[in-house]
Amino acid sequence: MTINPFVNIRIVLVNTTHPGNIGGAARAMKNMGLSRLYLVAPKEFPSDKATWRSAGATDVLDDAIVVDSLDEAIQGCSLVVGTSARERRIPWPLLDPRECGTNVWAEASQHEVAVVFGREDRGLTNEELHKCNYHVHIPANEEYSSLNLATAVQVITYEIRMAYLTASKGNTLPGHVWDMPPADAQALDSYYQQLEQTLVNVGFLDPENPKQTMTRLRRLYNRIRMDQMELNILRGVLTAMQNYVFYTGKVVAKLGLKGDVDTLREAAKLDKSE
Repeated sequence: MTINPFVNIRIVLVNTTHPGNIGGAARAMKNMGLSRLYLVAPKEFPSDKATWRSAGATDVLDDAIVVDSLDEAIQGCSLVVGTSARERRIPWPLLDPRECGTNVWAEASQHEVAVVFGREDRGLTNEELHKCNYHVHIPANEEYSSLNLATAVQVITYEIRMAYLTASKGNTLPGHVWDMPPADAQALDSYYQQLEQTLVNVGFLDPENPKQTMTRLRRLYNRIRMDQMELNILRGVLTAMQNYVFYTGKVVAKLGLKGDVDTLREAAKLDKSE
């Protein structure tokens, strides 16, 4: 069965304040052949203003999916790209719009992809950006870099269409086919939760003072982009670690021993011999 990459691409707008921007984004999408619009807790939708600004792209608005959280909007996506207007405290893998279009188009032939746009006044939060594999930055004039939301959507969707046109002319090499599909956003988020809890359990992470540990670990794994099998292996490792801590802790408590590393190892041997 032939996959149409266009239907695998989601444009996600987060907490949009002005409904006219939703309509403008829908128009930009339809201009470039995209149709799947996700709206995360919009301030006003449906709206006549959105319909008016869409200039005939009412089918995109009619089919728009409204959800309460970004997690719902990117569920099932194996590549998530978040728009960022500024440098962050912890740098993230960064794409320009052309690289974004190329990557999105190449991956959309294999699985679901989401491009996420933030609020008009402050963009995406750090927490939301941490859910993205890559960030994309539009290099506008530094002296006047403020872009309208619908304009930003137009720039990115234009580059996606240009990537499609280039590929259709046969000017690009075929994408590498991996042996397993990449892990999707929901599976990764569950892994990060298990990883954080495990690090707390083994005493590596202080929940009262976590610093930027989980942010940097998210960046590491997002940069690598694990496949489903790799993620399952790592989850199995975490489960084994959690079991080790649980059972050795029980033996230590039963024997009234100290909880240092050497004692835990001896306790583990005792537990296996019982």
